[in-house]
Amino acid sequence: MLTINPIHAFSDNYIWCLADHENHRALIVDPGQADPVVKHLEAEGLVLDTILVTHHHPDHTGGIARLASLYPDCRIVGPADSPFKGVTEPVQAQDLVTWQNLSFRVFHVPGHTLDHIAFYSEGPVAGRPVLFSGDTLFVCGCGRLFEGSPAQMRKSLDALRQLPDATAVYCAHEYTLANLRFARHWLPADSELKAFEAHCQDLRDRGQPTVPSTIGAEKKLNPFLRWDDRNLVESAREYASQRGLACATDDDVFAATRHGKDNF
Repeated sequence: MLTINPIHAFSDNYIWCLADHENHRALIVDPGQADPVVKHLEAEGLVLDTILVTHHHPDHTGGIARLASLYPDCRIVGPADSPFKGVTEPVQAQDLVTWQNLSFRVFHVPGHTLDHIAFYSEGPVAGRPVLFSGDTLFVCGCGRLFEGSPAQMRKSLDALRQLPDATAVYCAHEYTLANLRFARHWLPADSELKAFEAHCQDLRDRGQPTVPSTIGAEKKLNPFLRWDDRNLVESAREYASQRGLACATDDDVFAATRHGKDNF
């Protein structure tokens, strides 16, 4: 049986551990710190054999060198064209990465960074497909555009939006309540967002993560996946008109929404 569990790092990072308990093997996603990973593996009786890297930022890669020294047979799978040079198995769009009985398809999703990739498997894991989205797609949010353009990011998110609705979205940060504060500001009449915010606040009050979400939920709730939603478009156009921004295309709507979040 395969399980996925979060390992907490820094103030709000999630390092994901995909574990095969029968064979005592573990796959880790984006280990920005080594110590919490080592403690988790030892507590669970697991041996690390694979690390997946979504992009080069230090809060996703900072623990890799130490983990590689502790688990020398561990392969490190990550973007082929990246400032991070610790990858031992470079991959690019549409490559398949196998682990145990799973196959992960690689998506190139530039926007947050130019090297960003995501890993998708039909699984199932706990009965559903899984997506490790890094900092591209968050619960009710998306990554800030440090390197890519709005058009690149919207295209990346559109590719993820095509995945099955049941796909569990495992992102790398607990940003949900902050994302929802913006989403509720942008779409104040959206009753589903209001109800979801209350649900997520309850989870956090009980010390529980709001991750994973699902692609289906994100399509309904996430403003950064709703560039073709009438209500979202109206909010983006109003915002853009007040600031002299273009808002004629899907890319413009997305860019105005991202601009709104950056300045919220």
